[in-house]
Amino acid sequence: MVVARKGDGKFTRSDHYFRVGRLRCAAWLYLPEGVRRPPVVVMAHGFGAQRDFGLPPYAERFASDGLAVFLFDYRNFGASEGQPRNLVNPWRHLRDWRHALSYVRSLKEVDGSRVGLWGSSYSGGHALVTASRDEGVRAVAVQVPFVDGFSSAAYTGLRHAWQATVAGLRDLGRALTFREPYCVPIVSDPDTFGIMNTPESKPGYLALVPEGSDWKNECPARAVLELLFYRPARRAGKVICPALVILGEKDSLIRPRAVEKAASRMREVTIVHLPVGHFDVYHGAWFEKVSAMQADFFLRHLGT
Repeated sequence: MVVARKGDGKFTRSDHYFRVGRLRCAAWLYLPEGVRRPPVVVMAHGFGAQRDFGLPPYAERFASDGLAVFLFDYRNFGASEGQPRNLVNPWRHLRDWRHALSYVRSLKEVDGSRVGLWGSSYSGGHALVTASRDEGVRAVAVQVPFVDGFSSAAYTGLRHAWQATVAGLRDLGRALTFREPYCVPIVSDPDTFGIMNTPESKPGYLALVPEGSDWKNECPARAVLELLFYRPARRAGKVICPALVILGEKDSLIRPRAVEKAASRMREVTIVHLPVGHFDVYHGAWFEKVSAMQADFFLRHLGT
């Protein structure tokens, strides 16, 4: 189908599928009209979300500026295959990123030698790790990125960390005995346990969920144990391509100083401080500012 942003270039969006082992992952490929073999930006969602949660506007912005975009769902999420649903595991996600990159580079419609990565929140960490391992990546842009599980656990408080650990161990025990997962809310109010339960989390996250979505606000609790030991900042020094890092100074989920510290290790990085919370970059004036900044960054380093 053809979609057009008002006042900008036209583009098409088509369904694609790629395999990770025996499972099939669903993706959308956005192609700008009138651009032969454009560079391509690979994108995926953050913690517990789906590709249609606030990411299409970014993809549309990039495509209307002449960039191809490959936006995919991880295994066990959205239109992709896999059980249990909403299984958050950073190492599984990183494997999905590798397979997505391999698939994109096989496409004749895009220039697989000019690939950029885009990530937000949890996927910001994945984009950084993937860029650190793949020398063919030409640019990486991340916003409010997850960079260190220990730092985030300390930032949200010891009580929350304790509740998360108990829930995670309970679910791990069920997994080891082949029982159904013990699930916990992905987002909740501050007085109720959820993986994200700061004051901005529930309203900010749920505002991204499209009306009529069949998504459930829950995931297997083992995710919190894996989150704790996931530390993308350790790979930051191996990111050799140009990087754009946007941090939220009012972010209640990710310590701004941890993001700044991780970014300072990168070889060629632009760090942008914004007076925003974790979810403010997905809509309104902040979305317009951030998406324009990211589009300019990709155009500069990937070309058209």
